[in-house]
Amino acid sequence: MTAQTQPRELLSLAQWDALGEDDSARSELQEGVLIVSPKARIEHQNAIARLCAAILPQLPSDWHVAAEPELVLETKTPATVRIPDVVVHSRASGPRLVAQDVALVVEVPSPGTRGTDLVMKRHEYAAAQIPNYWIVDLTTSRLEALSLVAGEYVGDWGDGTVTTDGPVTVTLDPEALFPAR
Repeated sequence: MTAQTQPRELLSLAQWDALGEDDSARSELQEGVLIVSPKARIEHQNAIARLCAAILPQLPSDWHVAAEPELVLETKTPATVRIPDVVVHSRASGPRLVAQDVALVVEVPSPGTRGTDLVMKRHEYAAAQIPNYWIVDLTTSRLEALSLVAGEYVGDWGDGTVTTDGPVTVTLDPEALFPAR
């Protein structure tokens, strides 16, 4: 996305596409509003790499893991496009992922995104019917594993191994994610 002033209207998906790319920041579209935040720090990037490395060998050949892909949650104007930290998906239906192709979304909250990751994205991912949502908290070295039940996420901060409820099975030992402190 090229540097420019904040749009004065709620953006459509086509307008989002027209913005282009910007390597200096991370941009998302929340109900038509452009949200720009700094790129993740190295500890955050390392956690994403460890997550992908732990998940990939568990997946059947028709499933994939992606780091920081565009995920369209709402195509109608105002559109919503998120950039989750890690996504397990069955296929890409074009240049970006759509919610119905996703089995698991993982967020690693940063100091400036904590409220968005724990509240807003939790609501958005549930509304988009994504079956599993995990939150990896680097400050407490814990993982919250949530599963979608009757349109709401249920689960809690676990201390042991976690497993998705489907449609693909992913098991993770949180200790593998957190380097010795």
